[in-house]
Amino acid sequence: MEAYSSQRDITRHLLETKNDRPEGESAAEQVLLGFKPRKGGFRTIPFIIVNESFEKVGSNGLAPNMILYMLNDYQMDVTNATIILFMWSALASGLVLVGSFLSDSFLGCFNVIALGSSLAFLGMALLWLTSMNPRLKPPPCNPLSSSCTSATIPQLIFFLSSLVFISIGVGCIRPCSMAFGVDQLGEKNNPNNNKIQSFINWYYASIGISSIPAMTVVIYIQDQNGWKVGFGF
Repeated sequence: MEAYSSQRDITRHLLETKNDRPEGESAAEQVLLGFKPRKGGFRTIPFIIVNESFEKVGSNGLAPNMILYMLNDYQMDVTNATIILFMWSALASGLVLVGSFLSDSFLGCFNVIALGSSLAFLGMALLWLTSMNPRLKPPPCNPLSSSCTSATIPQLIFFLSSLVFISIGVGCIRPCSMAFGVDQLGEKNNPNNNKIQSFINWYYASIGISSIPAMTVVIYIQDQNGWKVGFGF
């Protein structure tokens, strides 16, 4: 039975179901058996917005300098690095459809967001490991002989798998965050629901605000302090 959050809702429900109440069951018994404390609500909105903001900081902060990481640390040529960067962006955008389908048909918004957040964190951790462990990428080029060693197949698989996990995480988080927030506020068909309007305003504002440090602070740290600090940050 649907949970009711106010005394007015409880009274209205008892009056509407007076004739449908099983014989011998009092109104007090129905309240005790049928009404449960409401979960969610406006208190969950900050967590939803912060999670979406972190996703934007992580994805937007990695993309601009990723081609430099592939060119300088993995000794890729410009063509291959550009193709990988394009495929990474396309995969993240395409998986949004998969994430929304899983949310609507099978798992629900909360489970898809939890799965996406875990996979995105895993992908960023693997990417950070490529900068920390020299065995996960080719050795630096020899400046005297101008010879460079290409990355091995296992090294490329490890690097590309980190990008795939990030893309899956993005595809799960982006289509579900707003819908999940609206579900917490209820009355989705009420055009005068100020809570939903306020949430949508703050949701889009957080996307814009989080993109600013992602495109400035994170990139500056990567340039000035190296990939180990930049990816870990």
